[in-house]
Formats: sequence, structure tokens, C-alpha cells
Amino acid sequence: MSLTVYAISGSPCAWRVLLGLTLKRIKYNVHSLKLSENEHKSAGYLSINPRGTVPSVVTNRLVIKDSIAILAWLDRAYPERPLFGETPDEAAIIWQATMENNDYLRDVNNLLLTPVLLQGVEQKTENIKIAANNMHIELQRLESLLTHQYFIAGDKPSAADTICYPEVQLLKRAIHTHLPLMAALGFQAEIVDFPRLVAWEKRLETLKGIRQTMPPHWV
Repeated sequence: MSLTVYAISGSPCAWRVLLGLTLKRIKYNVHSLKLSENEHKSAGYLSINPRGTVPSVVTNRLVIKDSIAILAWLDRAYPERPLFGETPDEAAIIWQATMENNDYLRDVNNLLLTPVLLQGVEQKTENIKIAANNMHIELQRLESLLTHQYFIAGDKPSAADTICYPEVQLLKRAIHTHLPLMAALGFQAEIVDFPRLVAWEKRLETLKGIRQTMPPHWV
């Protein structure tokens, strides 16, 4: 089956899909859209996804335009190495972790990092301080989850990890590129205050192909 992912480099939602495909060892093509040229709003791409968002996955029979829907479809279309578990209990745990991080971690990171990475804000504002505090809470929640398990939703990588990994990498990117501001917000030396999270990140990166999903302009 031909499978093409339309993505913007560094987009966390598109990155999820690349990670899911990699974990399932599925071959795919990437069509990278240039954010700087508004290619996601071009007539050609809007004919694929009228909302102009990424990711979109195009196969020889359908188009899927939501990252979570794509991950769920992958599990049905390619059952080997499931992203959502093998039993009803595993599925419940993984879906819960996936949606919690999609709804909360993604939202907090967006509130924190959009001003820093996209809007050029260089000083603490009240909204950024609130978002930074909430991000520390989210990181501590993940740290606690990893006390007795290797991955976000158990001892095997799952869809939940594909949600969390891009968010952690975006945070690290902001620390690398905007250290004075991020340090003032309490983010020191990447995320070393969260050793289990660091160990999880390294564990995930030992899996084949994970590092290759990194945005090319970050390397």
C-alpha cells in the first residue's frame, strides 16, 4: 500500500505519526510542507486537507487528517507491533494515556512554547509563567508514571510514547535555543531534574529509526 505523510518539520502532531510508523516498521514517504512559504495553505494542499493542518496521510484509497485517527488506523491496517496494546486492559490504559497527553501535555506545551519559538517573546510574561509552572507539573506527572514501567503506558512502546516524545523534544529545543528565558522559567540543562524521563527518552531512542524522525533542521 502506498502511504504518504504530509508534514511540517517540527510539527508535534505530524511527528507522532512518523514515530508510530517507525515503531510499526512501516515504509512511508514524507511530503514536507514549508511553513515559511505557507504551503499548508496552498490550493494543492487544501484540496487534500481543507483545514490546512498537518499531518495528513494519503493512501491509495483514503485520506486521514488527524494524528490520533492515523495512529488508530495504522493499528487496524497493520496489526503487527500494535500501538494500542493487545488486550482490552492494555488498550484502555494506552488510550487513556494517549488522550491525556494529547489533551493536557500538548496544550500546556503550546501555551508555553508558541510565544518562545514562534512569536519571539524574550521576557517572562504572566501567561508564560503560568504555562511554565503547568509544564513542570506535567513533567512531574510523567516522571511518576515512569517509576515502575519503562514506557509511558507500560513496558512496551505505544501510541502514548508517540505523543510525549515530540513534546519533550520541543521543550529541549526551546531550552537549547532560548536558554536565558527558559532558565528563568526553571528549565535547567534540558530536563535533568527528571531522571526517569531522561532514561525513558534514551530508551526510546535505542529503538531502530526513532532518531531519524528528528526534524532535519534541528540536526
